[in-house]
Amino acid sequence: MAHEKLWGGRFSEPTDKFVEEFTASIDFDKRLYHQDIRGSIAHARMLGKQGIIPLEDVEAIVAGLQDILDKIEAGKFDFSVSLEDIHMNIEARLSQKIGEAGKRLHTGRSRNDQVALDTRLYLRDEIVEISAYLDMLIDSLIFQAEKNLEVIMPGYTHLQTAQPILFSHHMMAYVEMFRRDRGRMEDCLKRMNVLPLGAGALAGTTFPIDREHVAELLDFPEVTRNSLDSVSDRDFALEFMSSSSILMMHLSRFSEELILWSTSEFKFVELTDSFCTGSSIMPQKKNPDVPELVRGKTGRVYGNLMALLTVMKSLPLAYNKDMQEDKEPLFDTIDTVKGSLKIFADMIREMRVNAGNMRAAAAKGFSTATDVADYLVRKGMPFRDAHEVVGKTVAYCIEKQKDLPDLTMEEWQGFSAMIDEDIFDCITLEASVNARAATGGTALERVKAEIERAKAGR
Repeated sequence: MAHEKLWGGRFSEPTDKFVEEFTASIDFDKRLYHQDIRGSIAHARMLGKQGIIPLEDVEAIVAGLQDILDKIEAGKFDFSVSLEDIHMNIEARLSQKIGEAGKRLHTGRSRNDQVALDTRLYLRDEIVEISAYLDMLIDSLIFQAEKNLEVIMPGYTHLQTAQPILFSHHMMAYVEMFRRDRGRMEDCLKRMNVLPLGAGALAGTTFPIDREHVAELLDFPEVTRNSLDSVSDRDFALEFMSSSSILMMHLSRFSEELILWSTSEFKFVELTDSFCTGSSIMPQKKNPDVPELVRGKTGRVYGNLMALLTVMKSLPLAYNKDMQEDKEPLFDTIDTVKGSLKIFADMIREMRVNAGNMRAAAAKGFSTATDVADYLVRKGMPFRDAHEVVGKTVAYCIEKQKDLPDLTMEEWQGFSAMIDEDIFDCITLEASVNARAATGGTALERVKAEIERAKAGR
């Protein structure tokens, strides 16, 4: 019956059963139970401190909520669709358990500011965990960089051989990406870590509440400053999902490289068997399913961001039921990001590197051509002229089916009289790599320094 709803006093007819099921969120927001109970305990203690409810009621509420928490965690709590959401399920059970005192808990608050609090508390905990997974992945990348410090591979632009680089330098490029991701999560946490409870439904409350005390109890450094914004804001979720989309983009780019590098054409790396699967028909296959799936899940996270942006784009202030649609994409993004980071961290640490194939590939494709141009510039030739000379040299090599180190001195000097015997010292892979010693370059000494810097957390 309508009166059985905690909000049913206004209604004379029961809610249609399908409407009840359609509008309920308990199937997905029940994961907020811990945060809901924590917030309710803080709210109750504040109500008692302010003399808004009796202290004996506060103690009964706290004991009752703790018992409900224990039952939920023991799997002995039956959630009801008819009670719509996590807030009503817990409050109804509390009132059943402790009577009138339980009915006083909701004094001075609304489900609107309550859910805003629960979601912030939940996301705050999850960002801390995601940051820890990012650290694990960064550690795995540094591990591979140190283990394969002097391995040389081709660097690419347009997926065409460009210049030789250290494999460790390539790994450290991803360290930079994931460190930025961690920074974005930390920035998101700062803006999210503000207490909305006390905003009421939209206009605040007539009771003499102490929001700052609740913030202190829940470890929020500050409270929100506008009640309308407090209950209608989901920027914190959007910012997290935006940061997550960038993070997943980085994982997807890395996945693409691992997939390419695992092919028989490249054979740069081998992913261990525990992160691959086979074919149901082709017995020789070893498929890189993990990076493929992470690459695919990136689109899922993008979709979650677009879904919530679309939900929020036309909502008038303040709260609207549309905002219930924030949780499923948010929760799915959290789960997807955490799973992807965890599996990637383990997979990268166990990855095996084929140094011989990488070096052989780096020696092809005229990867040291730019070093020849730089050599001529140091001899006094303008760079654009040097660029033309080397272009003609490469065209000659293609015609003769040679590579740059195969040219004789006579052939070299046919392109420029400035070229001397020391040209051969400039076009080795090691010379090319180590010549790039400016900050951010691929030289061995520079990469070592960046590894130490990353390990120190700088």
